[in-house]
Amino acid sequence: MMKILSLVALMLGALLVSAVMLSGCINEGSSETYPDLTRGEVIPDDIQKRGPETDIYAPILYSTEFQEPVPLPYPINTAGAEDSPFILPDGNTLYFFFTPDVRVAPEKQLLDEVTGIWVSKKEGDSWQEPARVWLQDPGKLSLDGAVSIEGNKMYFASAREGYAGVNIFTATLMGAKWEDWEYVGDRLMKEIKIGEVHLHGNELYFHSDREGGKGGYDIWVTTYEGGSWSDPVNMAAVNTEGMDGYPFVSSDGNELWFTRTYMGTPAIFRSRNVEGVWQEPELIVSQFAGEPTLDDAGNIYFVHHYYENSAMIEADIYVAYRAT
Repeated sequence: MMKILSLVALMLGALLVSAVMLSGCINEGSSETYPDLTRGEVIPDDIQKRGPETDIYAPILYSTEFQEPVPLPYPINTAGAEDSPFILPDGNTLYFFFTPDVRVAPEKQLLDEVTGIWVSKKEGDSWQEPARVWLQDPGKLSLDGAVSIEGNKMYFASAREGYAGVNIFTATLMGAKWEDWEYVGDRLMKEIKIGEVHLHGNELYFHSDREGGKGGYDIWVTTYEGGSWSDPVNMAAVNTEGMDGYPFVSSDGNELWFTRTYMGTPAIFRSRNVEGVWQEPELIVSQFAGEPTLDDAGNIYFVHHYYENSAMIEADIYVAYRAT
């Protein structure tokens, strides 16, 4: 059975290293400015772009509410791996994780100066060339991914200097740049034990294998009140004994989207909130489809991983547009 973990989670999870080890990787004389590399110039020449025409495990749609999923065009998708999307509510700004070659070990991707978070803006009907989102000082090492944004606040996962393992951090949008990144604190990381998160108002939805769940990853929610985060509540109505994770809550709070293993691969499910009660989740897209994120028009953006000979060879961002 294929694991539910996304490329981002696999990479960050492989970097459970100490701050001393990270610091030891720094090259002497590191630049005090950010590198200015494009994605295209670092993708190896022997990597061929994959697409629906050669995909033996194409996404399968189960709902008549949406059109058939399609990969986003270049310049979003390349022959490298685009993963872990997050679309802003207006549908005009897309954040995602990129790495040029999934064959390369995470500890080497940490040093390649392009693996990390990227953002693209839409002008008219066209996505513009993505730009790198820097969430660490120049010359400092970090591997960042798994973005969740509400307003001017970002939550993201990171393996970085000065911290053991993978942790969740926040950043604040100041003008056109994300700044003031900081560790979320031991209450969330060590006591509540959050995994990848989705911020919705004063609620933080997250997956975790913490005690008290049904098994594997479960989805939980904690609320910020009185200056601190509450004890988490298990989303029992949507969780199973298997893996349920990567939550996304619609802007109106009435839909919970998440990833669950179905027939051996990641699949996208949705639960509706009816009069305060979360309903039985329904399958929307299966077969190596995960980490759903929606704009306010109801279009689903998600990652699709290409597999050949039981090995992941690439990842693209797909969209299933709301049927009209």
